[in-house]
Amino acid sequence: MRYLFFLLILCSLTAGCCTATVQPIGETFRLEDDEERLWQRSLEEERILDNSGLLYRDHDLEGYLNEVARNLQPPEILSRIPFKVLVIKNPYLNAFAFPNGVVYIHTGILARMDNEAQLATLLAHEMTHCTHRHALRALRNLKSKAFGLAPAHQNQTECEGGVDLSVLLGSTGYMAAVTGYSRYLETEADMVGLKLILKAGYDPREAPRLFEHLIGELNEEGIREPFFFGTHPKLRDRIENYGNFLRTQYHADNSGIKNAEIFLAKVHALILDNAFMDLKAGRFCAAERGAKKYLAIKANDPRAYYLLGEISRQRGKEGDTRRARVYYERAIAIEPSYPDPYKAIGLIYYKEGETTLAKTSFESYLSLDPHTPDKAYIKKYLERCN
Repeated sequence: MRYLFFLLILCSLTAGCCTATVQPIGETFRLEDDEERLWQRSLEEERILDNSGLLYRDHDLEGYLNEVARNLQPPEILSRIPFKVLVIKNPYLNAFAFPNGVVYIHTGILARMDNEAQLATLLAHEMTHCTHRHALRALRNLKSKAFGLAPAHQNQTECEGGVDLSVLLGSTGYMAAVTGYSRYLETEADMVGLKLILKAGYDPREAPRLFEHLIGELNEEGIREPFFFGTHPKLRDRIENYGNFLRTQYHADNSGIKNAEIFLAKVHALILDNAFMDLKAGRFCAAERGAKKYLAIKANDPRAYYLLGEISRQRGKEGDTRRARVYYERAIAIEPSYPDPYKAIGLIYYKEGETTLAKTSFESYLSLDPHTPDKAYIKKYLERCN
């Protein structure tokens, strides 16, 4: 039924549209009738996302992302498309844009970037989908090829809180976020995007490095990402497009802007938050990598050591219990008033039969967090320790 619903929406959006060549947005830009319906549909889908609780709210980070985006476009474009960048709480690797200029970036892909040049590459790609009206072009093409759209239920697109993002996305967002556009349109977004980051002074050599890093991560864990940017063929397309450009058209001697320090300062809190999301999704390697990346930026944060302890405890491989204890003890040593590691190490002590140590840990946990939701659960453990 959901697939049929998408087809009906797509047909209604494209009904009666013309087949003339769609030009990129310029000074004489005017919304065509079917495009106006597309923008209206985008607004409706955005409102659903805005009210979903899935947006990652960090005003300083949002300001930074939007500043980078604005620097990629000339004033005449910004006057016609009010670009806005928002972040979605989702550990999977994705970014997508609605045709009216609202760009969504997942915490997962932001957390795995190394610098502002990589961020600019991603933003420029997504913004080109808007300026070159790819959604309109794709929807008009779907009049005759609608059955190329994949059913939503085949994708595991679960976000923070167990909400399936594909359920919230309408036809416009689903095409942008999950299925992507045609190879031709994606290549155009790559090439136009590269010209944008070059004009803004960024180092284009960072463009393929992001996606090479992502492919390595996917291969390591054997993960099949549900979103467009997370599938191997699409990532390899990105690398091939950028590589061809660098070999044939980029000959500058200077390295260009990277802004790694500024970027990491802006996203460091997100990196740790996303690592917790990775753990919740059972992505142990990604979660561990995120926690260690965070510690390289902000050393001696007890939450990161607690997370490393949780990764080891839940993973349960040989030697993980010992490692978990070390991490929990490190977290407690750094901040004795932080309650979570007391509960976690208490569970290890209890499992190993060290009931005296378990009792002390559980009591410390309840003393530091007397209103914790799992109070009754911990009290049961305390009764068994007596």
